[in-house]
Order: sequence, then structure tokens, then C-alpha cells
Amino acid sequence: MKKSQLILIVLGICTVAGLYALPKVVVDNEAGTTTVEDSQAQQSTDVAGMHENELSSENRSEADGFKATLASTQNPSELSAAAKSLAAIYQKEGMFDSAAYTLEKALMVNASNLGLVEEAGKAFYEAYSFALDKAKVEALAEKTRTYLNQVLEKDPSRLDLKTKVAMTYVSSANPMQGITMMREILAEDPQNEDGLFNMGVLSMQSGQYKRAAERFEELVKYHPANLQGQFYLAVSYFESNEKNKAKAQFEEVKKLTQDPMILESVQTYLDRL
Repeated sequence: MKKSQLILIVLGICTVAGLYALPKVVVDNEAGTTTVEDSQAQQSTDVAGMHENELSSENRSEADGFKATLASTQNPSELSAAAKSLAAIYQKEGMFDSAAYTLEKALMVNASNLGLVEEAGKAFYEAYSFALDKAKVEALAEKTRTYLNQVLEKDPSRLDLKTKVAMTYVSSANPMQGITMMREILAEDPQNEDGLFNMGVLSMQSGQYKRAAERFEELVKYHPANLQGQFYLAVSYFESNEKNKAKAQFEEVKKLTQDPMILESVQTYLDRL
């Protein structure tokens, strides 16, 4: 399991796509209008200034070598390879914004490489998912849309990328745009794993726990190996005061993992039932 997935599970309700910053909108009922505010402030955010983290000693020497390559070459293939390798080191150490910025730098001389564009977009989305500062969330969301939309223009069938773009809108001044996109995804593919998961998470965030449980029930029906979905289904039952269902579901989660951090989190909920 990826470190990021483990963190998301242990945090409980606090999950992907900047939930701390999300407005509390109604997700699964008829939507009203929302106020669109001026978003120009995010354009002045210096994304490059967000990348001053220090690497651990065991990775620093290798990273310095890739940085040297990035600084000395204009060869697109060499630059892309070095950027991907350096980004992988940053991601390994949880420096997701640094990884995204590194890939973006490679695009400056390799902008036509659609694979690299996609990697940069995904990296910015991962950074966005863990960002808490409002200005940083907005800047990283904009970067995510910039790159992933380039891929979607070439291949609109990429629902995996469309769900990421949709989630970035949920924390914007017009959250219903993202929710509408997510509904469109599920209308096209009712079993879409990311779509069901994210709609469940958004329902939780807005306090619609019964509706969240329905979404997660669908998710685990079609994707039983989705551990996050299994866990959030149990949490949704818990918050809906469905104690018997919550207990049974938390016990089910215990069968799916041996990770002590997850088991400790599950036991905390079980002790409260």
C-alpha cells in the first residue's frame, strides 16, 4: 500500500482533494446556485517558492546528480528522464509539490511529450491532495487542470483523469462544477471506482452520511479490494448511528489488512460503539 493511501485511511474522514478547504455543499440532492468569486489571487501564487524541503541524507546525493543533469542539459529525453527520477525521490519522501514542480520544469523544453504532461498533472494533483493552505490548494488545483485537460482534449475517454479535474473544482469558487462533472462520470460509468469513492467522500464532508454509505456500498460491491472505501463505509455507518452495520464493517476491514496503524484506528471506532 502506498504511504499516501495509508495516511488517508488513518486520518479517517479527512481525505483526498483538500477536504479541509472544501465548502460544505449538498452533493447528492438538487443543487442550487453558487457564488463565483474572483480567483485572480491564485495566479500570483509562486508555486516555485513552495519547494524548499530538505531531502534525507540517503537520497540527497542521488538527487543532486539528477539536479545537475537538469541544470546542464537541454536534451529533451535526458531532461525528462532526470526529472522523472528526481520526482520519484521527492514522492518517496512525501515532497509532492517538489515532485510536481520538477516534472513541470522538464516540460519547458519538452512540452509536446503528452506522457510527461500527464505525469506532471497527476503529480500536481497528488500535491493538491495533501495541501492545506488555501492559496497553495488553489495554485496546485489550477496546475492540475492545466496539464490534465491537455490530455483530456486528446482523449476524452480518460475518466480517471476527469475525476481528478472534477475534484479540483470542488474546492474552487464554483464547487458545483466539479460535482456536476462527477455525476457525468457516474452517468457514463456507474461502476467507476474513483467517481464512487469521491462522491462518497464529498457526501461525508457535507454531513450526508447515509448518502455516503450508499455510495461506498456501491463502491465495495464492484471494487471489494478498495480498502479506503471499506474503511469509509464503516465510518459512514458509524456517523449515521447504524451501530450494528458499523461494527460488522469495521470487523470486515480488520480482515483486509494487517497494518497496525489501520487496525489501531479501527479499534478506536469499535471502542466507541
